[in-house]
Amino acid sequence: MLTPSKTTLPVERRPYTRGAQLPEIMRQRIAILDGAMGTMIQRYKLTEADYRGTRFLDHHKDLKGNNELLQLTKPEVISEIHEQYLAAGADLIETNTFGATTVAQDDYDLPELAREMNIEGARLARLACDKYSTPDKPRFVAGAIGPTPKTASISPDVNDPAARNVSFDTLRQAYYEQAEALLEGGCDVFLVETIFDTLNAKAAIFALDELFENTGERLPIIISGTVTDASGRILSGQTVSAFWHSVRHAHPLAIGLNCALGAALMRPYIEELTKIAGDTFVSCYPNAGLPNPMSDTGFDETPEITGGLLEDFAKAGFLNIAGGCCGTTPAHIAAIAKRVGQYKPRCLHEGATGFLTGLKT
Repeated sequence: MLTPSKTTLPVERRPYTRGAQLPEIMRQRIAILDGAMGTMIQRYKLTEADYRGTRFLDHHKDLKGNNELLQLTKPEVISEIHEQYLAAGADLIETNTFGATTVAQDDYDLPELAREMNIEGARLARLACDKYSTPDKPRFVAGAIGPTPKTASISPDVNDPAARNVSFDTLRQAYYEQAEALLEGGCDVFLVETIFDTLNAKAAIFALDELFENTGERLPIIISGTVTDASGRILSGQTVSAFWHSVRHAHPLAIGLNCALGAALMRPYIEELTKIAGDTFVSCYPNAGLPNPMSDTGFDETPEITGGLLEDFAKAGFLNIAGGCCGTTPAHIAAIAKRVGQYKPRCLHEGATGFLTGLKT
């Protein structure tokens, strides 16, 4: 049973030690997040041999599809993708670490590589951001923390609703190890993303708070959930409003939605967030519409369509961060940056105290 932690959130939050420029940037303009990593990797048509390299030549399981392994076997591919997104105008670059936890890597019998994957993933993104940063346009590394393929809230067995294939404490430990390595590799902000189970997200938040307490550093946190269907709920059953109230204690820099639905279907849920999360910035990085195997990217929307939909969000005053998820490419990000750049960012409610508690001295 999990015992209470000494890392209960304090009333007075320490100021950010990294990423401290982000709040001011998002007051001035809509910040741009990068697009899909998996979509871009698919364009390289890598083989099983590419994933293995020489280091994992004799591994007993197939490794193609383990994209996080590529920072160890094909780092030049990951660096090139990062630089393409930076050239397209991205302010924030996600590390290629979506599945770089011991829990996720256990599927490939490679849990012992999780730490190295995160350090190298953050290092590659850091090098790319430093290369493109200027005094007028600094670039930031977002340490990507994915949901893991296991859920703490939902049974994997339809005949046994009480069954679970992972515990909260196992997730907390895996997320702590991931975040610690991302911090060591040089990330500026943590992005807890594609959340389909709020309990998994709370394990990640718990781990991040422990890390901040133990290291004396504090980075901004962006939290992004995934509405899985037209019911407006995430997979574990929460509405957008319930999801926000479950994670707002973390005082995130931004709260948002990504993935599952394209922007057109995501609109009412982003609008809802802008109303209920008045003291927190809002992010949105949708898929490029719905899946379409006949498309070049595997999704329906062209850069012009996705850019236009997010322009509508910006015009309506919904956005502080805009980017893309599955099916989006550097061309999509360039279109989004151009279309939303002519609008002012969403303003926080007067007297907002949410993320600002993270800046108290």
